[in-house]
Amino acid sequence: MVRINGMTQRISQLNRRELMAGLGAAVLAPATPPIVVAQGRASLTLRAKAGAVALRPGQPDTPIWSFQGSSPEVRLKRGEELEVTLLNELPLPVGLNWHGLDGVPNAEPLAARASLGPGGKDVFVVPLRCAGTMMCDLRLLGDGQARPSPARALIVGESEPVAVDRDEVLLIEDWRLRADGTAIAPGVDAKDAMAVYTANGLTTLDITGRTHERLRIRFINGFQRNVIAIKIEGHEIRVMALDGQPCEPFQARGGALVLAPGARADAFVDLVASPGSTSAILLHDGTAARPIARLVTSSEPPRRERPLPTAPALASNGLPARLDLKGSLRIELKLDGRQTDWVKPVNFANSTAPAFRARAGRTVVLALTNRGDVPAVFHLHGHHFRLLDRLDDGWKPFWLDTLAVDSGSTEHIAFAADSAGRWLMEMIPTHWAAPRLVRWYSVD
Repeated sequence: MVRINGMTQRISQLNRRELMAGLGAAVLAPATPPIVVAQGRASLTLRAKAGAVALRPGQPDTPIWSFQGSSPEVRLKRGEELEVTLLNELPLPVGLNWHGLDGVPNAEPLAARASLGPGGKDVFVVPLRCAGTMMCDLRLLGDGQARPSPARALIVGESEPVAVDRDEVLLIEDWRLRADGTAIAPGVDAKDAMAVYTANGLTTLDITGRTHERLRIRFINGFQRNVIAIKIEGHEIRVMALDGQPCEPFQARGGALVLAPGARADAFVDLVASPGSTSAILLHDGTAARPIARLVTSSEPPRRERPLPTAPALASNGLPARLDLKGSLRIELKLDGRQTDWVKPVNFANSTAPAFRARAGRTVVLALTNRGDVPAVFHLHGHHFRLLDRLDDGWKPFWLDTLAVDSGSTEHIAFAADSAGRWLMEMIPTHWAAPRLVRWYSVD
């Protein structure tokens, strides 16, 4: 047991393998630009430029590469279209990388949209067919750069009413600071660098509510490399969606959410604490548990006399109820990074052969084998997938687009290749200095 602020935390007992095991059972964001609606279509301008973040209380802000904007988050509705304008005011190329955006081939970085050079402008339209928690960032080309960059959120709301009092976002990120206070990007040696963690871009954060109020908290692991666990002391976390797709609701095991880098989880949290109390929101990075934020129950009267009844599942986004495993295309992918088929994003070329080609509508089963020394994170673009059972005769009751595969392990995933186009796959070992690597696949 480890004590934090006088409280015994069961989460601190989690070791790396327990964190990995939780992924199979078991997340947006600092400032983003405002949404403008014109001619029935929402438009969003993302400006990549030099920025700064306050990571050391009482010390100067730390320079980073960032998006500039004034609105705290981007919220739209399922069925809308979003016109995205990306402006690059950085001295190096950038690429806008998405998590959760399925079936939009014209938005696919590298495979469809080339990296944007300094001073460049790129405009494209994104149809928002699915409700859910999405994320975008500039990290695809970010390894080894002079400064790291944060993640950004895109929230697409359901058409149907959702039984919550308030909708909150909790984006948790990590930074590595040198002794002089400068931040280093991933893909380089972080020896002697200090780890600093932020929630919604802040080193301290309070989420407030009233007794018997229900919050929908959209948890996002914005870490560059680490698998993490999140727990709210004294509260249960009922998971309603993973990686932006509704799931069969379940209670987080041990009260902790385990999330790979880039993964998201929508959870309902009923405030049960008495007025005026405070609950720690704990982050476990695989080595220790520490407070990252607080859930504060205000001194106002309870929202209602008793908690709300158990909420039903969120409405489906229309993903298939069943997958044809017997007639599937089966592919093995090795994730240890030793194969020359995986390349750094800066070396990606459309002229290289795809990892596989699938006929539109066919089920694809991928065997993800990690023979490396550390867990590896796999991120599939263009489609969500099911995590298959060990006997390959069924699947877990949720959809994912990101999965951590432990060292020495093989995981099987399956998806319906129903979106034609060229799509990326990313692989990142969970070590700060390890490179991000990519391949691509085609659905014809």
